[in-house]
Amino acid sequence: MTETIPPLPDTLPRDPLPLVAAWLAEAAKSVRNSTAMTLATVGVDGRPAARMVICRGFDAAAGAFVFYTDRESDKGGELAARPWAALVFHWDVVERQIRVGGPVTDVADGDSDRYWASRPLDARAAAAASDQSRPLASRAVLLERIADARAGAHGGEIPRPKRWGGYRVWAERVELWVGQPGRAHDRARWTRPLARHGDGFTGGAWSGTRLMP
Repeated sequence: MTETIPPLPDTLPRDPLPLVAAWLAEAAKSVRNSTAMTLATVGVDGRPAARMVICRGFDAAAGAFVFYTDRESDKGGELAARPWAALVFHWDVVERQIRVGGPVTDVADGDSDRYWASRPLDARAAAAASDQSRPLASRAVLLERIADARAGAHGGEIPRPKRWGGYRVWAERVELWVGQPGRAHDRARWTRPLARHGDGFTGGAWSGTRLMP
């Protein structure tokens, strides 16, 4: 990093979500794979698990982050049992980090269909062929299944498997971190109450405070 990134405003904004949106937009200009985020879940045994996924949408008005995966995968099973998650975006090159925590809901089938249709054929074939997180005898078996999925495509179309779809993580907690010289990093956290509304949540007023780094 060639220059110091400005810290958070002296007076924290009441709502952190516009700042989250601005950071995501700025990261997209200088960070490769800027939408990659850590997704942390908890299994039925109470043990945490984390992996990288791609954020495929952020609704700043609602405070919801979207990703897609196989719902019969390990993470899908964990979310079915305990529909809560934590997310982390970390961009070392710009010395910024976003942490998010909150409940998780399924994305509607229509939205999953539309996103599925936007994916390249190779990505659809791989997703259709892979029973994610299941044991695999060899890589050759996977490649054969992918080739079969491509060969079975009619007019370039591969139907979305019912097991494959999206999740929406609703921000109940947001933490923003900015690296600063001498490790005097700037850090703040916001929380808000969420109330169930239809297939999702509505949020109450945010409460924010700075934290020791």
